[in-house]
Amino acid sequence: MAESGAEPPAAAIAVTVMYSPKPRTVHEWPVRLPAGASVLQALEASGLRAAYPDVDLRSAVVGVWGRKARLEQTLREHDRIEIYRPLQVDPKLARRERFRKQGSRAAGLFARKRNGSKPGY
Repeated sequence: MAESGAEPPAAAIAVTVMYSPKPRTVHEWPVRLPAGASVLQALEASGLRAAYPDVDLRSAVVGVWGRKARLEQTLREHDRIEIYRPLQVDPKLARRERFRKQGSRAAGLFARKRNGSKPGY
């Protein structure tokens, strides 16, 4: 028989915090939080601050499953929180430079032509 004064335990959710400090390096922290926890609470509970003290959690750009999120956003079971680092190079500029170095014949649709095909195919 249950005691009348005892409250049921609060539901907990499991989330994962992901951070990549540099290319091809990814760190993952599984975290259990009470239901209704925010992204910021997950970041603080993850241990990210201890591992990377230079990361400012309050100004970090974060996302949940690849979509940008606010720090106040409420989390759901099995959410994946990602901390994004700033881009070193603008992707459009990098592509333009790569194309300029390779030349128009070595890249894109016109890189390999089939014998006997029309121009551009």
